[in-house]
Amino acid sequence: MVRLYTNGLNISYGERLIVKNLSVEIPDKKITTIIGSNGCGKSTLLKAITRIISHQSGTIVLDGKHISKENTKTLAKKMAILPQTPESASGLTVGELVSYGRFPYQNGFGSLTKHDYEVIDWALEVTGTIDFKFRPVDALSGGQRQRVWIAMALAQETDIIFLDEPTTYLDMAHQLEVLELLQKLNAEQDRTIIMVLHDLNQAARFADYIIALKDGEIVKAGSCEEVISHEVLKKVFQIDAEIGRDPRTNKPMCITYNLLKGEEENEEIINTVSLVAANH
Repeated sequence: MVRLYTNGLNISYGERLIVKNLSVEIPDKKITTIIGSNGCGKSTLLKAITRIISHQSGTIVLDGKHISKENTKTLAKKMAILPQTPESASGLTVGELVSYGRFPYQNGFGSLTKHDYEVIDWALEVTGTIDFKFRPVDALSGGQRQRVWIAMALAQETDIIFLDEPTTYLDMAHQLEVLELLQKLNAEQDRTIIMVLHDLNQAARFADYIIALKDGEIVKAGSCEEVISHEVLKKVFQIDAEIGRDPRTNKPMCITYNLLKGEEENEEIINTVSLVAANH
């Protein structure tokens, strides 16, 4: 049974249609990455599925129910999202920030229970941030802060976690740290992970399923083998990519590439110049 899927989804910003008639099934208990060029609708899709923004038509279904009709707290117990640029946590300690993940479970008085505190400590332990519990979030490094935000998402105790470019602004070591943590959560706790990534080789290395978008439409959705290919990357990014094998994972990887659009423009200019010269 597929828990989460969209059917004929259309999402607009004003008069501009960003996501067009998109239908996709998200594999349960797997890692899914969404790839595509800037402005193709990746983040917009995540925001619509998690009900941060509304969609104009089509359906988003979770556990057999349209999310548009689901109670907000009920939905927040099923899915969590880490946005691309989380809101400032200025003045908060790590423990205080992670406690916000318990909001869907709080009663009308907003007080934390013994179980809430146990879940908060568990989330800090799992993400390796327990030693930072009483430190200001502002005092942490970029990689540490990102792990703390992930801890907050874990504190929601949801089966599904969305992350919008979780490695943005991080150096290579911290990028790997965050992605390996997500992989561990998926492998050991069966969390369904859906994330937007810019790095194709990271997408291929860590994903079980990849969705490639262009202009708000799916070009290809499938395994790494099916999506990280010369033809798909040509359609999505207008690049001439050389695809090889990651020696550590044996997954496909983009070794190098040329920009096809530039080459096509240059060829058109050369042909035009040649034609003009021939006519003279």
